[in-house]
Amino acid sequence: MKARVKWLDHMTFVGESESGHSVVMDGPPQAGGRNLGIRPMEMILLGLGGCSSFDVVSILKKTRQDISDCQVEITAERALTDPKVYTKIHAHFIVTGNNLSDSQVAKAVALSADKYCSVSIMLSATVDISHDYEIIETSK
Repeated sequence: MKARVKWLDHMTFVGESESGHSVVMDGPPQAGGRNLGIRPMEMILLGLGGCSSFDVVSILKKTRQDISDCQVEITAERALTDPKVYTKIHAHFIVTGNNLSDSQVAKAVALSADKYCSVSIMLSATVDISHDYEIIETSK
């Protein structure tokens, strides 16, 4: 897998993925940026959320759960001193659907965290990561 990050100007960069997608990254004005894009550390949280959500939805579909929505709200704490790494991350899944099995949702979240989500597993080597979920029932 390859990626490329190119400096544009000030503290603005464009990241290009091997699959041909791009994202703009920028810093805050106090760091010389113009607040034109997402911060690199925010991208880590989005990567974690995207990876784990992909797993949860995929697992629930394979177990024939009638899922209509999946969101994950991520909260994180960072060290106060440089390099200001993440010290704690919590992912709260909100899974919506009809007649969803609590045990299947719990299993999907656990499987993502412990077996499938490479981002979560990689980060868990140095970050305290926790997960939980809630189910919102819809009626047909």
